[in-house]
Amino acid sequence: MDFNKVSFVVSVEGLSDMLIAILSDAGYDGFEETENELLAYIPVSQFDESFLESISEEYNIKYQTSIIPKQNWNQVWESNFEPVIIHDYCTIRASFHDIKVNTKYDIIVTPKMSFGTGHHATTQLMMLLMKNIPFEGLKVVDFGTGTGVLAILAEKLGAKTIIAIDNDEWAVTNAKENAENNGCNTIHVSKASINEIEFEKVDIILANINRHILIMYMQELANRLSIAGNLLISGLLKEDKEIILESVENVCLKLKEIKEQNNWIAMRLGW
Repeated sequence: MDFNKVSFVVSVEGLSDMLIAILSDAGYDGFEETENELLAYIPVSQFDESFLESISEEYNIKYQTSIIPKQNWNQVWESNFEPVIIHDYCTIRASFHDIKVNTKYDIIVTPKMSFGTGHHATTQLMMLLMKNIPFEGLKVVDFGTGTGVLAILAEKLGAKTIIAIDNDEWAVTNAKENAENNGCNTIHVSKASINEIEFEKVDIILANINRHILIMYMQELANRLSIAGNLLISGLLKEDKEIILESVENVCLKLKEIKEQNNWIAMRLGW
């Protein structure tokens, strides 16, 4: 599967965050940010030039496109993938990173076209929310697992059983590989959506996706959450807060905690 790489010139603060949110909803599932540029990736089969033209016109943004063959994808990631260190809590790195790890947890991830390298604020915010709640002996669902990085951290935190799901076949394969490379044995990865799998109510649900998917499945997520459970959500910009809280209120969940980083937010919800 070949990918389209789209390079946007960004010179306004906050523009990259807005673009990532818009592009994520349109099927783009890999992003790289530099000081004045945003790179976004999407399978060639899903690429829509007219969509980019509309964005360019509406926001007065210039862009360029190119094709990245499948066999070169890992080279692209390896040339740009630096280790991520979240305080003294967690390091996310690739196997080729030869560094001294001084954090409590160490996660090795090979992205392979899947979202979730730890570089994005939403992944880091989810991990910081996870830090504040107990996982020991609990049942967890990771909805939209991507690379499986959150599921892997959940096992390291002591979760008893983890169901990791994604609707992308490549993400499922990648999450399985990453789980194995981290010595995980309680993570069960499958290609599915939250409403397509059978399981009892769970203690913790992780959902780092985007606003539209979260709103679409909010009732289903609430239905699957135990009475004392925690639902952790992200993939949200600050301006998404009110519409998400409205959806949360509609299913009788309550906001327990919120974290913010670089115009992105993550929430912990419960009963």
